[in-house]
Parts: sequence; structure tokens; C-alpha cells
Amino acid sequence: MEEGFVLRWRLAWKEQKFKQLTLTGIVFFIITLIALPFFFNYIQQREGSQINDFLLNQITPRNVSNWVFSIIWSMAILTLIRCIQQPNIFLIFLWGFILLSLSRMISIIAVPLNPPNNLLELIDPISNTFYGSKFVTKDLFYSGHTATQFLMFLCLKNKLDKLATLISTFLIGALVLVQHIHYTIDVLAAPLLTYLVFILVKKITTPALESLSYLKV
Repeated sequence: MEEGFVLRWRLAWKEQKFKQLTLTGIVFFIITLIALPFFFNYIQQREGSQINDFLLNQITPRNVSNWVFSIIWSMAILTLIRCIQQPNIFLIFLWGFILLSLSRMISIIAVPLNPPNNLLELIDPISNTFYGSKFVTKDLFYSGHTATQFLMFLCLKNKLDKLATLISTFLIGALVLVQHIHYTIDVLAAPLLTYLVFILVKKITTPALESLSYLKV
């Protein structure tokens, strides 16, 4: 007898709407990953404004890279496992990542900012591969670290999974402020803008998800 997740994927792949949207999403995902280093190189070369951030000015900067790295990639592994187990979660998160990346590109271009004072370099050997050869300091509004955690919270279904990713959203939001790699507004705006992106993602994926027979059992 086939394992549950294998059977779910076999059933999902028989649905034309799901297959088409998944393959299209994978293509856009690859294009996004290829485009990101060029985008970050562009924004790093331009000048922007610096915000006089009252809250950030009260925080003594500390390097908390290890904490940020551990939390982000622990939640990423959890989400990857759920994506393997549940095709519906995979499809939603796939398109969520694509549209979230596009949304951040637009907002970063629209709101050019210079980094906060006393910024400490974030050491993340996995994430930094998508930034190119330089440490990027001007991908500010809005916080991708915080937004990605909140996207995981929105996509996951299990109550404990949602609790873990909700806690991680708050922790990452706080830690990127401690390290001075974001302004307060970058962090506060992230969940709101991510939720708006998620609404669009649901509209895009709902027709494909409604065709999945295993969700109706």
C-alpha cells in the first residue's frame, strides 16, 4: 500500500489544473531565484533615505546571527516536510514565495532606504547564496525574514505548526531589530503586506486546489 503522501501526490498530479499551476510556479520560482542576485546588486548601488527610528535607537546592536539562522532554517525544514506531505500546502507556499518576492522587489524599489546605523552583518551561509557575492544592506522595506516566517504561518495547517511559525515570526522580527539590519517599520509592515499577498495567492490557487479529490475525503 502506498504511503499517504505518495498517494496524495499521485492523485494531485492527475488533476490538470494542479499540474499546470505547479509547473508554471516552478518555472517562475527558478526565474525568481536567478533574478534575485541581480536585483540585490542593483539596489545595493543606489542611495536612499535613512530613518530616525526611535525604537531602534534604544536597542544596543548585538550579533544574533546564530539565533536567526537556527530559527529560520528550522521553520524552513518544517515547512518543506509539510510541503512534501501535502501537495496543497506546497502549491500555496510556492506561489506565496514567488509573489512575496515580487512584492518585496516592488516595495524596495518604491521605498529606497539606506541601512540603519550600527548595522551588524547577518551571517547566514544558506540565505546569503541568493544575495550574490556581497552582503546586502539595502533590502529593507519590508523585512523578508519576518515576512517569510509569517507566510509559513499562513500556509501551514497543523495547529502546532502554526503556533511554532507564529512564535518564530515574532522572534525573527525582534532579532533583526537587535542586529540593526531592519528598521521598525520594515518589521511591522511585513505581516500586513504578507497577508495581502496571501489573499492573492489563495485566489490564484483555489481553482486548482478545489480539483484535488483527496481534500474532499
